[in-house]
Amino acid sequence: MNPLEYAIKMELDGVDYYNNQAELNKDNELYNVFKEMAKDEMTHAEILKNKMNEITFELKDDGNLERAKNIFFSAEDFKTNIKDIPGQIEGYRLILDKEKESIDLYKKLLNDSNDEEEREIFKYLIKQEEEHYGIIEDIIALLNHSYEWVESAEFGVRKEEY
Repeated sequence: MNPLEYAIKMELDGVDYYNNQAELNKDNELYNVFKEMAKDEMTHAEILKNKMNEITFELKDDGNLERAKNIFFSAEDFKTNIKDIPGQIEGYRLILDKEKESIDLYKKLLNDSNDEEEREIFKYLIKQEEEHYGIIEDIIALLNHSYEWVESAEFGVRKEEY
């Protein structure tokens, strides 16, 4: 399997994983976050397939990740709707590992490539995967917050953003 085929498979595995996470979170705002991430992974796979098949493609930022991030900070009751299912945080840490694996792969492919168009693809994918990584880190922080933060509501100093 060549590197592009491997990257396509990795992106399609990400689509399946994020769609599965969306189904597990149908009752809260994470559903939309995971659906957006699955859509991004499918777009990444299509870009890679087009490059492999020498079909013209466009690298554009359609704002999916920004919409996903906005879900975190615009929903007033976001924190109260997300429940920590046993093993959920560990599952999200596995996602971080997968996203890191993607970032590392694309950095290696970037360094190994002499084709300027291919290099642009890998730079784009690195940026996208780094944004996914940040979103998952935010989810973990929100879930961990309830375990790590105990204070008196009357006297505590609160962090406004997570």
